[in-house]
Amino acid sequence: MALATGFLLLVGLMVIGLPVAIALSVAGGVGLFLVGGFDLAAGMVAATPLGSVNGYEWVMLPMFILMANFVMVSGIGDDMFEIAKTWVGRIPGGLAHATAITGAGFGAISGSSTAAAATLASTTIPGMIKQGYNPQLAAGVVAISGTLSMLIPPSGAMVIYALLADMSVAKLLIAGVVPGLLVTLTIILTVLFLIWRHPEHAPAARGYSWGEKIRSLRKAWTFILLFTMVTVVIYTGVATPTEASALGALTALLLAISRGVSRKQIMHAARAAVETSCMLAMIIVGAHLFVYFLTMTQAAQGLIGFLAETGIDRLWILLIVLFIYLVLGCFMDLIAMLILTIPIVVPLMDSLGYDLIWVAILTIVMGEIGVLTPPLGMNVYVIASTTGMRLNEVFRGAFPHVIGHLILVGVLIAFPALVTWLPSTME
Repeated sequence: MALATGFLLLVGLMVIGLPVAIALSVAGGVGLFLVGGFDLAAGMVAATPLGSVNGYEWVMLPMFILMANFVMVSGIGDDMFEIAKTWVGRIPGGLAHATAITGAGFGAISGSSTAAAATLASTTIPGMIKQGYNPQLAAGVVAISGTLSMLIPPSGAMVIYALLADMSVAKLLIAGVVPGLLVTLTIILTVLFLIWRHPEHAPAARGYSWGEKIRSLRKAWTFILLFTMVTVVIYTGVATPTEASALGALTALLLAISRGVSRKQIMHAARAAVETSCMLAMIIVGAHLFVYFLTMTQAAQGLIGFLAETGIDRLWILLIVLFIYLVLGCFMDLIAMLILTIPIVVPLMDSLGYDLIWVAILTIVMGEIGVLTPPLGMNVYVIASTTGMRLNEVFRGAFPHVIGHLILVGVLIAFPALVTWLPSTME
């Protein structure tokens, strides 16, 4: 009874528009009261705020957010698009492919999906439309390319997942590299299919000589430096993810200064990072309260016991869980999905013998689909507000990429080594 009341209260509060952090805190506090009385609820509410975010590893989130903000104001994303356009621009749909490659590159140095979507929308969509690209095609490829920041390290979503699930942050971040490349390839193949169906939607862009291609790489050093300071140092063990996040933020700041970014812009980026970090801290505090409530009710153990008695094949259970993520993605953002589901899904998948890093990557990929599907579709709203395009136009442009992503999920399910191999090579 208490479990149902807590969930219904949480859903009701979110439906009426209450911020996720407050909804989680209220539902968790009321749930703890129903399970253990006033003294238990009051004690948990008093102790949780400090205990939730005072860990050394939580420093990663504000550092990665700060890094993403400095990258945005420095214009590094524009350089990456110019390099990609020079190398693949002449291929059918070349500017769309360049957008996907830029999305992967931006994801590797930012970790913020909405920041990537906003940057790509302002950088690439006007250029594609000016070249004669179909607006739906342009918007769709930008919407899906922005989601690569969820998967390719440094990913804020994967940091939160690892910390909430008590997993290795370093291994989970590195596990996103190969799937991230596969998602990029999936975007490119989807664009090629769309152009094959409608060649008039993507005219060929101008070609570039080999000299121009080689010279364009002179701008790539900033991306290589940032990638090295984060992903490479984590993979090699030179620094912990927390230390790498600080190195990345410092490097991004120095690059922004070297590129002539004003003090006002730097302060604005820092302030935006503080605001976002505080919002996430409040969500994490609320999440811990709700997780404590779920732990007291033994919801995960009850679900595991029920499924064990039914004898349902574990593959079907995995597919059902992924379908639930697909549905949830239509109504809430990825962070809220992870907070609600990790306390139940992770013990369930562990009891079934699945590799938890593999399950986490599947979950993140399903989360990528969620930011493209109505009615929420966060990346769609960001692109629409940035470009002035209609929401339904952007949603229609993103739909083929949803299908492509679902096919990729099937591939990752069939071949788990695509996810598990790279982190298994870490010491």
